[in-house]
Amino acid sequence: MTAFGRGLLLALLALAASGCAGLGPVQRAEAQRVAEAARQTALDCDDPATRCARPSPLRALGSRAYVASAPEAPRHYALLLDYGQDALLARLDLIRSARETIDLQTYIFDEDDAGHLVLDELLAAARRGVRVRVLVDQLSALRSVDTLAALAAAHVNFELKVYNPVLGRARISYPMYVAAAACCWRQLNRRMHNKMLLVDGIVGVTGGRNYQDTYFDWDASYNFRDRDILVGGPVTRVMRSNFDAFWHAPLSVPVAQLSDVGRRLLREGAPAMPHEPFEAPDRVAAVSRQADDPLLLKARLIDAAIPVGAVEFIADTPDKHRPGSERVAPSTGRMRELIESAEREVLLQTPYLVLSQPAQHMFRALHDRPDGPQVTISTNSLAATDSFITYAMSFKYKRRYLRDFGFHIYEYKPFPQNAPIDLDATRALAPGWGLAEDADARALGDLDAAHRDDAGQTAARGARPPADASASPRARPGRGSSAALPPGQRTQQQRLPLESEYSALRYAGVGVNRPVPLRRAGLRIGLHSKSLVIDERIGVVGTHNFDPRGDNLNTESAVVIEDATFAQALAASIRNDMRPENSWVIAPRDKPPVFSGLEYSLAKVSEHLPVFDLWPVRYATSYEFVPGPDCPLPLPPDDPGFRRCYEPVGDFPEVSLGMKSLLTRIFTAFGAGLAPIL
Repeated sequence: MTAFGRGLLLALLALAASGCAGLGPVQRAEAQRVAEAARQTALDCDDPATRCARPSPLRALGSRAYVASAPEAPRHYALLLDYGQDALLARLDLIRSARETIDLQTYIFDEDDAGHLVLDELLAAARRGVRVRVLVDQLSALRSVDTLAALAAAHVNFELKVYNPVLGRARISYPMYVAAAACCWRQLNRRMHNKMLLVDGIVGVTGGRNYQDTYFDWDASYNFRDRDILVGGPVTRVMRSNFDAFWHAPLSVPVAQLSDVGRRLLREGAPAMPHEPFEAPDRVAAVSRQADDPLLLKARLIDAAIPVGAVEFIADTPDKHRPGSERVAPSTGRMRELIESAEREVLLQTPYLVLSQPAQHMFRALHDRPDGPQVTISTNSLAATDSFITYAMSFKYKRRYLRDFGFHIYEYKPFPQNAPIDLDATRALAPGWGLAEDADARALGDLDAAHRDDAGQTAARGARPPADASASPRARPGRGSSAALPPGQRTQQQRLPLESEYSALRYAGVGVNRPVPLRRAGLRIGLHSKSLVIDERIGVVGTHNFDPRGDNLNTESAVVIEDATFAQALAASIRNDMRPENSWVIAPRDKPPVFSGLEYSLAKVSEHLPVFDLWPVRYATSYEFVPGPDCPLPLPPDDPGFRRCYEPVGDFPEVSLGMKSLLTRIFTAFGAGLAPIL
């Protein structure tokens, strides 16, 4: 090892040692005492029976389901939350309706408008007399130590814990992250990916959404097309039991007892709750008013609820993170059982198509069955994804997915035509849109940034954009506002990789989890929903990405409903994402006129190499539907008429080829070893 290498290693070890030097038992107890002594005890409500909760139509669904249920015949209501604004309204409505308890569990909790709005509502509930418990994973917890210290001391009815705090801290910097990777790789990679909001133990929400603007259509440059499910009825008892298992686990630590927060409390006492002004206060005020409008809630939420019978909640527990735990996790095992039970079709939606070895064996066996089901996948394109390294691994195995497993793959476009996104809420078409992003994009070398004029028209630098350059998700009538963005609003380009769900890759640099540059500007949408439909009779919505991290490292959860009406509604939502205006189709490229067999064999050999997969020609590419008199409707890629109705658009359509494209090729070539942590 060189002198520089030894010095770097010693520096990392020293940093790790300093980071691991947490509070002693006496200091932890004193920090906890300081926080508890500062907590408010006064209540804003003098009605102990209702805690001044306001009536909620969503909470009422849970009450009705409980009343209609019998031990042998449970009844539930299920509500798919596709729109981000609907998901936010549902959360506000439920929090304001709480009379006894609110339990919130999440992976990411940001300090942006959406995050602060939910925090404000939780604290208001605590001050009404509701017991509020919040459990967040360390790596994507709230940003500021002052915020965490203030929450530790906010109110006697409010408790905050951090799950699996590496180095004994609530927050870690990038150097600390690298040090943790060197000293504590196993602990660093085992994360709590569960998401749950449970109110009074009778109605709950789970799914893909974290607490950040991008999950609720509040970002002007990049938003997630995501999906949650709200369920009311007896299954919430299982949800509450699972939350309690995490809450009482040794890995869940009261935030005041972590070294950085505890030292802040011991040094300066409990701070006041920091709260930067909302970046879009009118938007926050509007959604807050809407959450108190029973007619609006009925039209947008209640009328879409589906009555169903039994509901299953499958979830991992902290036991998955015990040293030596090698058994198949409950979430993974049940998912495989459901997929293997399919007779006609497996419809799977995942943002990151990277399969573990057991999953690959399962899909190969399904394909080899004489009567095996068709497996159809909805996933991200490179242009839409927030993690291009994971896409590179998916790209590497396209031949295997198509030929050996028989998948039909549809990759989500960055500018889908009718995604369930509230365009008005994003403020993407506001005057001055793109100006703040442009400076950051130039600094990063992203060439896709452009300016919009006051009419909201896109003008790409040096070239006229395609006719559909401003194509965007449909705005739902009457939602949001078209007011201008405040100067300097934080954008996706400015976010740090520590916010991404692919925690194992965060140390790799600031560019690894940013969307790639595109050839044209516009409001970009990335797929983030995790759902499964079996034979249009079983529907699953949850947190599991169906990837190696979900199988082996992260804890996950999902709701499973065996009901044809629900499954068909979920399938229709996924199929809409696969329509030609929203997705490209992946299919084998045309065979070369000569030596096609040799080319295929060489590519296959190269793919199986653990490292040097450098064969330049890939088995498959992306195709665009071209409607016409002979092609009135889209076709599956194995239809005899497919080539007549589809044209190839390249491996990475919409992507501005450059350094990111080269890096994609590099990680395709050398990234096989990353698969277990992707």
